Amino acid sequence: MAENGPFGIDPEEFERALREAGIEFRDLIGKASGYLDRNTVSTLASLFGQFVPQPERTRTPKPEEATTGETGSGVWAIYSVDDASEARVEQVFATELDALRAHRDNTDERRRVRFLPYGVPTSVLDQP
Repeated sequence: MAENGPFGIDPEEFERALREAGIEFRDLIGKASGYLDRNTVSTLASLFGQFVPQPERTRTPKPEEATTGETGSGVWAIYSVDDASEARVEQVFATELDALRAHRDNTDERRRVRFLPYGVPTSVLDQP
């Protein structure tokens, strides 16, 4: 008792109690400011906002333009690369699923599947 001070409270226990009370008070203020921000805009809500960290508001991402593969303006090609690193198209498919099904049992490492947009020469498949 003598080591806990005149009131018999352990200093570590006192710090823990204050820390927990602070966390609960911060949560209470956060809930109150969220309620006030949602319903009315007032100076009280802005005052709470200065002391309570606001949750990050997620922004809706800008819609990205569709790629050529997503719009379907091209073909899926199964091609193979020869010893001279030149590509030769073996089969062409309208959908990726059809191309992958045809390529499913492939054991040749030089045979590959790739999307080719319309107007792109097959020389892009050649390896440098």
